[in-house]
Amino acid sequence: MIHKQWETGATIKKVECIHNEAKKFVVEYVLTPGKVYDVKNETEEFYFLIDNSGRIGGFYKFYFKEIS
Repeated sequence: MIHKQWETGATIKKVECIHNEAKKFVVEYVLTPGKVYDVKNETEEFYFLIDNSGRIGGFYKFYFKEIS
């Protein structure tokens, strides 16, 4: 149950949201374009980060760009 420790865990990297336009999902309430988010976990397809609601959410990587 490692996912229960992600909120307080170390940040892996930072990403910037580039858009929040989704065809299937409602993400405009929890992501803000131009805002930088702390990634807590990552898979091949998703970033798991603390969104605007203050909770961990999983989002497709195409909503973001990595910050060097």
